Amino acid sequence: MGRMSAPDQAPAAPLDDADALSQYREIARADWARLAPGMPQPLSETEVVQLRGLGDRLDIQGVREVYLPLSRLLSLYARSTKQLGAATGDFLQNDDTTTPFVIGVAGSVAVGKSTIARLLRELLSRWSDTPRVELVTTDGFLYPNAELERRGIMDRKGFPESYDRRALLEFLTAVKSGKQEVRAPFYSHMRYDIVPDAHVVVRRPDVVIVEGLNVLAPPPTPNDVAVSELFDFSIFVDASTEDIEGWYVDRFMALQRGAFNNPSSFFNVFAHLNDDEARETALGYWNDINLPNLEENVLPTRHRATLVLQKGSDHTVERVLLRKL
Repeated sequence: MGRMSAPDQAPAAPLDDADALSQYREIARADWARLAPGMPQPLSETEVVQLRGLGDRLDIQGVREVYLPLSRLLSLYARSTKQLGAATGDFLQNDDTTTPFVIGVAGSVAVGKSTIARLLRELLSRWSDTPRVELVTTDGFLYPNAELERRGIMDRKGFPESYDRRALLEFLTAVKSGKQEVRAPFYSHMRYDIVPDAHVVVRRPDVVIVEGLNVLAPPPTPNDVAVSELFDFSIFVDASTEDIEGWYVDRFMALQRGAFNNPSSFFNVFAHLNDDEARETALGYWNDINLPNLEENVLPTRHRATLVLQKGSDHTVERVLLRKL
């Protein structure tokens, strides 16, 4: 599909803290959709289906009403940041001080953040100012399973302590410093583990999207650097806990009937379960691992986002919260 020209100008669970809510402009979906009138639809129906994650209900209307305006806003931010970098370079009498524009995408498991990250990669690459867009997930910065077992935290995979935070910071620092080539570890969802000697290679793109559960987490100590400090813009994908639980269970059931049947899958041990057993297993994982992680580590970072996408029970975005300052 065609490339877009850069523009000339610039009920999910609500944020329950009044001070946090006051930091945002709350924009209903219909009003948000009107912020990008007349923009061409750059994706076909087939492309949207290919981008859609398991259980997600992304469609052409959602792309047009929610994500096209969001891509327009992000392109404005990226262009402004690039212009500031060029002006700084002129001041310092350097040839080039521009670096990739980095976007963080956070939220619970099963909330649809991976689909949104993939979609934004496609949409942003259609803007003339940002043709080169890379997507990196923090799954690649999980410690290998052997290391998680050694540390006794295999049952806390996905919690902050299960990630090699230093490696992620070093990766993003190299990206932001303008290094010509930066490598990130590759994670296989089939193996449920890091793949040795496999990498995602990032070669100085215009935009890097970093997607993961805990990318907005504060630093572990006051003297440490938060990963989010290296972001130019951040998005939190939000929904009610009850809805996310339902989506998680539905996704587990779909995987149990599909991908888990692959003999190479780490989760092949669940392939023989009947529906009742599979649902009980999914709820066990949700209540023992994913719900505590959501409540203890993911939800508390929501107020740190530049923008919050709030989804309703049908998996579609109902409103957008954009930080005022």
